[in-house]
Amino acid sequence: MEERTRAYLRGRFRDYYRRTALSPPPDANLREWGFIPWTAGSGTTMVRHRSLLDIGSLDDFLARKRPRHVYFSAGRYDDPGAGTMQQKGWRSSDLVFDLDADHLPGVSPEEDSYEEMLATCKDALIKLLDFLESDFGFEDTTIVFSGGRGYHVHVRDEGILELDRDDRREIVDYVRGIDVEFDNLIEHEAVGGTAGRSSPAHKRSLVTDGGWSGRVHSRLVSFVDDLLDLPEEDALERLQEFDRIGEGKSTAALTAARNNYDEIAAGNIDVHPAFYQVARLLTEDVLETESAPIDEPVTTDTNRLIRLPGSLHGGTGLAVTRVSRDALDSFRPLADAVPEQFVGQEIRIDVPDLDGLPGTGAERGEIELGGDSFTITEGAQIVPEYVGVYLMARGHAEKEKE
Repeated sequence: MEERTRAYLRGRFRDYYRRTALSPPPDANLREWGFIPWTAGSGTTMVRHRSLLDIGSLDDFLARKRPRHVYFSAGRYDDPGAGTMQQKGWRSSDLVFDLDADHLPGVSPEEDSYEEMLATCKDALIKLLDFLESDFGFEDTTIVFSGGRGYHVHVRDEGILELDRDDRREIVDYVRGIDVEFDNLIEHEAVGGTAGRSSPAHKRSLVTDGGWSGRVHSRLVSFVDDLLDLPEEDALERLQEFDRIGEGKSTAALTAARNNYDEIAAGNIDVHPAFYQVARLLTEDVLETESAPIDEPVTTDTNRLIRLPGSLHGGTGLAVTRVSRDALDSFRPLADAVPEQFVGQEIRIDVPDLDGLPGTGAERGEIELGGDSFTITEGAQIVPEYVGVYLMARGHAEKEKE
């Protein structure tokens, strides 16, 4: 990045912070603060181990320093400005979850557009929120678009603030479906003896109202509904897509599903050995597709620095944006996170080449931003300022000489 471009972005970030009042997190004076300035060169310099006492008024600090990135700690400390973690005196930490679009299963940064990647990330976020709200019952949650590749969720329920790393790792393993075993999801119930036997028989069931067992049961019932809507030949073919389910087992499982639908809907999966095997195999798919692919080190790190909501992301020029739970479905990150200060004017930029820009072949340079589509070409061009800021912040363009 040339100094002319860097100076322009510094100035526009300053203008943004002068006109934007940010809300600090709870207990802001107990947290460590850090930032990355607009330094020359390809590397970055993190300035950290600061307290609010060190930086003073947050609004004044941001307008004065106009940093490229701004962070605060998940942790609360006796002395947040101390130079080492040991000296800070840890008290408690928020439980923070991070979802990065380019780290998600099925996402290809080389082939998927930025908009497509963020849409996939929102789907993963909704899965995570289901775990946090339904399985754990957390109530004090804050959802934040990171301004870059994904979303953060901050949990501040009183009961989790003092959890250590091992406890937090257990939560991570649960939402990622790690070490969740089919046999551990099953409830066994004695249902009376069978003819010629003195020992009672057992019925194996899935819990229907929550947790991983409830997810498996919901998927199983949906799967059975789909099967029963298909012609028999198609239903048998669908069952035989499972490993080790051949013609005989598929016929038996389908018959059991037809004859025992109410039992299955109530949680009973012991209607036939073949059907039980289908339930086991389906569970593997549920664990793979319905887990939340969070970034494990972020959640387990009680000292993690996380982006400040309301600040600007120095790699995109987009705002780190709080999103209410009710507004999440309609939230459009590449439109709703565009700072209004960058809307309504145009700038002249120079794009040296199209390498690194979205798209391939004839579609190279197609970007979606601010609710519109733009085709970026090589060389000098005039674009809306928010597009120019985005391209310059990402290193794809330079500010054209006046």
